[in-house]
Amino acid sequence: MSLIITVNRQFGSGGRELGKRLAENLGIAYYDNEIITELSKRSGLAVEYVNSIVEHKPIVYYPITIGRSFLSNVPAPVDMNEGLYKEQHALIKDLAKENDCVIIGRCADYILEDRKPFRIFVYADTESKLARCRLKADGLEKMTEKQLLRHISEIDRERAKYYRYFSGRKWDDPGHYDLMINTSSLDIKNLARGLADSLSVYKT
Repeated sequence: MSLIITVNRQFGSGGRELGKRLAENLGIAYYDNEIITELSKRSGLAVEYVNSIVEHKPIVYYPITIGRSFLSNVPAPVDMNEGLYKEQHALIKDLAKENDCVIIGRCADYILEDRKPFRIFVYADTESKLARCRLKADGLEKMTEKQLLRHISEIDRERAKYYRYFSGRKWDDPGHYDLMINTSSLDIKNLARGLADSLSVYKT
């Protein structure tokens, strides 16, 4: 029996870290930004452009890196979005066939529904999300609390819209997950270790 774990998460909840540590503890593959990199290679589009589409929403211009690819003749950003989603859909299917793995976001729980993945949704209270964001060295720590709250809200709103658009489902609906984890008062490292111990029985 293959072990496929999908992780959807609120921004600042520690879901990405949990997924990575979970994969390390289980000794299985981990896919996150690697998916964006591979889509960029397949499409001939800039990594930043691909990420802007598959993680959030299409932007209104085409990069000069468009070449001979499965997207080279698409007429509009909306079609670009659909084309990249279809390629991402196929890529995620391929990755799940090749390895036991943890996949972060990207509607993987929906795409791999027929493979019966273990579906996790990670969330946290506002103070915990603010604290985690302030620890990042990517500019978030320089934001005021009001700016950071707005940033968190915007990212989660885009994730929810993206998920609903392609799956027709509510992003944070407990009915679509096997485990909802509130990381507010939890140590991610210890949580990943304990969860890996519980899930190891499913590992091939």
